[in-house]
Amino acid sequence: MLPAYCTNVVAGRTLEETCSNVERTFGAVRALVSPGAPLPIGLWLSARAVAQLSESIDGPTALRDRLAAAGLEIRTLNAFPYHHFHDAEVKERVYEPHWADTRRALYTAELADMLPSLLPPGTATASISTVPLGWRARFSLEGCGASIGVASALLEQTVRHLARVEDRTGVRVTVDLEPEPGCMLDRTADVTGFFEHVLLARRGEPDPRRYIGVCHDVCHAAVMFEDQRTVLRAYRHAGIRVNKVQVSSAITADGSPESLAVLAGFAEPRWLHQTCVRAPDGTVRFHADIPWALAAEPVGEWRTHFHVPVFAARLGVLGTTQDAIGECLDEVASWPTDERPLVELETYAWDALPDGAREGTALVDGIVREIRWCAARMESAAAAAGRSDA
Repeated sequence: MLPAYCTNVVAGRTLEETCSNVERTFGAVRALVSPGAPLPIGLWLSARAVAQLSESIDGPTALRDRLAAAGLEIRTLNAFPYHHFHDAEVKERVYEPHWADTRRALYTAELADMLPSLLPPGTATASISTVPLGWRARFSLEGCGASIGVASALLEQTVRHLARVEDRTGVRVTVDLEPEPGCMLDRTADVTGFFEHVLLARRGEPDPRRYIGVCHDVCHAAVMFEDQRTVLRAYRHAGIRVNKVQVSSAITADGSPESLAVLAGFAEPRWLHQTCVRAPDGTVRFHADIPWALAAEPVGEWRTHFHVPVFAARLGVLGTTQDAIGECLDEVASWPTDERPLVELETYAWDALPDGAREGTALVDGIVREIRWCAARMESAAAAAGRSDA
């Protein structure tokens, strides 16, 4: 079984630009890695592309058929970036609009309406990953203390919409919050607390936990120094479904001058690269980006949010959190069939990698290597769990 691959690695300001770039890149990937069967993808569409799709005559069905002609099969949607994800500078804008803004709910509802028609026939459930409420500083300040209440109300409205989608189509679409460093929900305790104290079941209303879950990004949890198995088991214990796992790998540095000099080369203008440093006494200090962490000169073990190739155990003097991927896949492989999440690769930063970190690998070849590496790791996890369905 192959993992899906998230298409936010290629640019897509408009619907046509998105389709052309996805066909070109992932059609070539499919020819190399899966010539005899469809290649599963996780599709990202900007809000502008979604609006254009909703206005087209055949809409989602035509998009599904167009990508199917290239051998591509949509399994999930990424609704985290709302604006163009490959602008010259994205930074905190990737979290906008947040979940206290009606634009976020409307965008998500439009995607939920489209998703059943984008999926392979017979699909019973599918995930839409989304912002973990918002970037903590901006989300908190803009709402004057009311942002959590507004966000929970919009999510409850979304739950009702998703229930109607299921009634109409028979497909259970889930909207899955993706914890990320620096956001309102960046640790497991934040997520479980939100579900247990804010997003509550109400008599006569659809159960939020049927339609709202978690998209677990391996890199994000690793940057926060959270153990993969502990995180995943905490969600299960709290009755929160993990509907999607995003396989990704972060950078590690030992804090030596040599390692930090190399890490400085990963600072780039497009995306935030949140960095956490664990001091010898175990305390973890958060920095919103690499330059701020370097300026603070903390002592300890460094982990940086930069999605690097998952097949790389090291990047020269720097390490990666590749081992965390194996821990995550081993854990979910042991779960009952109806609880296992979709697995999706998400290395979107290929063109932002310093030359030395690319190992001379072009985008298509790099994606192929990642898919093959992840598929082999999924197979070994399934075998260790006593399964033969990988």
